[in-house]
Amino acid sequence: MSSDQQNPYGAHDPYGQHPPDPQTARTWQHPPDSQAAQTWEGQTWDTQYQPAVGQAQHTPYREHAPHPQDVPYPQDVPYPQDVPYPQDAPLSQGAPYPQAGGPYTGAAADTAYLPPVGVPHRSAHPLPPEAPGAPAAYGPPGASPDPVPEPPAAPASPAGAGPAYGAPTTRGNTRVTDAQRARAEGRSPIIPPGVQPAGLTAVLGLLLAATAGASPYLLLVPLIALQGLTAAGWFRLNGMWPARQGIALAFAGGLAADAVLLAAGPEHAPAALIGTLGVWVLLTLVLQLRSRASADERMYGLMATIASAALTIVAAGFLAAAPDAVAAGGAAVAVAALARALPLPGAASAVVALLAAATAGIAAGAVTGAGTEAVLPALGGGMCALVGLRVASYDYPSRFVHMTAGVALPLTAAAPIVLLLGRLLG
Repeated sequence: MSSDQQNPYGAHDPYGQHPPDPQTARTWQHPPDSQAAQTWEGQTWDTQYQPAVGQAQHTPYREHAPHPQDVPYPQDVPYPQDVPYPQDAPLSQGAPYPQAGGPYTGAAADTAYLPPVGVPHRSAHPLPPEAPGAPAAYGPPGASPDPVPEPPAAPASPAGAGPAYGAPTTRGNTRVTDAQRARAEGRSPIIPPGVQPAGLTAVLGLLLAATAGASPYLLLVPLIALQGLTAAGWFRLNGMWPARQGIALAFAGGLAADAVLLAAGPEHAPAALIGTLGVWVLLTLVLQLRSRASADERMYGLMATIASAALTIVAAGFLAAAPDAVAAGGAAVAVAALARALPLPGAASAVVALLAAATAGIAAGAVTGAGTEAVLPALGGGMCALVGLRVASYDYPSRFVHMTAGVALPLTAAAPIVLLLGRLLG
């Protein structure tokens, strides 16, 4: 069926109540000849429910003029804009519908209540405004739109409550640590370990002081623990974690130094320590050359591994130092770490820590029989302990750094000075 049979000249409006479509009227000024239109002879759905094309009642606003099909339709004829059109008569709510036999009968009754083509439909109620990003909701005619419910706000955490946690992620806990908060607030990057790591340092130092005069094999127990904390803490202090291969390599260097010192004796301590360190540097170089990481990562890992191995090997110097010097140095480091953890100003805390270290050296000398000569290794050990605590406090350290490097570095830094001063004092 062609589209010309379905009323191509506008909507059916036999009574002139609705204006024609301006766009259709602009394009079609004159209807085609009714005799030239195609019609059907039999009864079909189109001819039964659609009016005939050639009836004059379908075009009440147009003049019937012959228009041959071979003449093109004019496209540029302006349409008058000042012609008034009759407006739609308001429909009353209680008006009865036309009954059978009324003015709207036959084919006109099927399209009597259809809206005109091209005229916007006017409803009794304005449409509700559309929410941005939300689909429009349609209800029955005449019903007022319901307001869109807003999402409930998140309950605010009460004052003094614990830290707020976000949504679970695949990268671990989103909780802000103390170091991250300090960095975001622009505070000092120096965060001291605190009282708990200082207490662990004191326990480890007193164990070294107590076992130094008894047996070198007993001294190995706290010494191995010290070397393990040093290897792990130094890597974590440099931001390299996990670094199992580097930690294991550095810890193995410390164990190798302990074995060499026990085998060679205290008199060959410098050669044993330096030789072990040289071998471990070469081993670290070979392992880093076999790595498939980038050049920057290999260089960074090489420096961290060599530094960690050097510290663990140097910590083995407690085995080669004189027992009186180890006792005085261990006690001095223990007391200095506790004094440094006191809530005092920086300069006053350092002075108090050094005075406490000297006092601990005097007490250790009185116990071991070394006398006042133990004050010198005690002061040296106290100063190195302050340096180790400062290193463990640098660059916004985490809690893990405090519990590893913050515990071990004060004693590890004091090991070479205790060894040298003990040899000077005989």
